[in-house]
Amino acid sequence: MSQLAGIIQRLNAMKEDESVEVQQRRFEREGKAICEVKYFQATESFEIMILEDDQKYQFDNIDLAAIDIFELLQDAQ
Repeated sequence: MSQLAGIIQRLNAMKEDESVEVQQRRFEREGKAICEVKYFQATESFEIMILEDDQKYQFDNIDLAAIDIFELLQDAQ
């Protein structure tokens, strides 16, 4: 499975899990946490926080969120 497909699969799992209102996952590169992603059920939106500089970005489109995460992981090489 490609890295991008894996990211999309994890984001979809966050959307489908309705056990809590806010789902949260970390994405890592070689054991180092790069970003933290939250999915908010109420607004159906993703928030990506870049851990290195504490910047946050909002996305209501899963594909755009996945591309941003993918690029962050690639830049971390």
